[in-house]
Amino acid sequence: MKAVTESVTARSAAVGVLNAVLGEGEMLSQVVLPDALSGPDRARAERLATQVLRQLDRIDRVLKPLLRKAPPLAVLNILRLAVYERADGAAAHGVVNEAVSLARRGKRTTHLSGLVNAVLRALPEVVDLAALPPPQMPRWLRQPMVHAYGREAVSAIEAVQALVPAVDITPKAAAVAVPEGERLPSGSIRLATPGQITQLPGYDAGDWWVQDAAAAMAVRLMTVQPGETVLDVCAAPGGKTLQLADAGAVVTALDISAPRMARVEENLARTGLSARLVVADALHWSPEERFDAILLDAPCSATGTLRRHPDLPFIKDGSEVAGLVELQAALLDRALGWLKPGGRLVYCTCSLLPAEGEEQLAAALLRHPGLAVVPPALTWLPPEWVTPQGGVRLRPDYWGGMDGFFIATLTAP
Repeated sequence: MKAVTESVTARSAAVGVLNAVLGEGEMLSQVVLPDALSGPDRARAERLATQVLRQLDRIDRVLKPLLRKAPPLAVLNILRLAVYERADGAAAHGVVNEAVSLARRGKRTTHLSGLVNAVLRALPEVVDLAALPPPQMPRWLRQPMVHAYGREAVSAIEAVQALVPAVDITPKAAAVAVPEGERLPSGSIRLATPGQITQLPGYDAGDWWVQDAAAAMAVRLMTVQPGETVLDVCAAPGGKTLQLADAGAVVTALDISAPRMARVEENLARTGLSARLVVADALHWSPEERFDAILLDAPCSATGTLRRHPDLPFIKDGSEVAGLVELQAALLDRALGWLKPGGRLVYCTCSLLPAEGEEQLAAALLRHPGLAVVPPALTWLPPEWVTPQGGVRLRPDYWGGMDGFFIATLTAP
């Protein structure tokens, strides 16, 4: 992890984050902000950096006619932050002064503080990023998606990914206090302006947890019965484990990461739910008994989460997909051997790539004679979301915004 140490102001920390992501390939979640930042400044720095990444193509379109050539990345990121703040409604005078001050502080940028001043003073009075075309996904991701879903669908997905996503929560069946919001057909609740999550009604009581509506559908498609033994493979951070436990299942949660499993333990404690936690590599671990049902949320490219993780297009190039597809197949094959006869396995990935969804399912059916797909029987699920194979394809442009997911329920012979 790389710490951002240039300053303790929200703006300079945000620029440091941008430098780490765009210059060094760091994930947003890996960049460590200075301890000296206050809570509100920390939140502001994270919001500013995230929004600049989300709107980067639009911001660069605004800057391009004002620059003869691209300045060093550190200067360019100062300019990008300033353009976003102007578009967000900040006063021009304050934005320019702060940007010039930031440039003067850095050894690599101080000699270009005049350029920063000149470019920002040449900006139009009104900077309307939303009037520009939404940023496009990188070619390695966009091309197979256009082939799978069509250009119109991909454009709709990109338009949603340019928006700040709402927060979805999953309430417990016996929840007493739940924040007000839009109740989706699946039972998830959407909070348009949630504010500080930990201060919302019912949080301390454990009546709900944050979970994207798409991610919550995997367990709903499993139709768990009370008392069933269920294994949650790759369980962390635990949203699906909580759903399974709340449904009355006897849950074993398996994950390779001890730190991530600690979060599952914390979430179980807050919600008052229980599950057996196992830290192990699923490729080498074996259960003592077979399960009625297994949920495999397999490691994937996470391309369905770009609207919440706008750094991903800048730190990935698609080269990891082939290895992930191989890992998914190995996990799927191994997990099928842990099912009781007639048991069911829900396979899912938060990916928009057919290679990690539809194609993975087709290959599994060829490898395992007798394996069958159980078509979803949920009345609220739009039929156009169901694939010809009987899986479920969820896209970010559905229901006004959700993660991209592929989900399929399989039954063993």
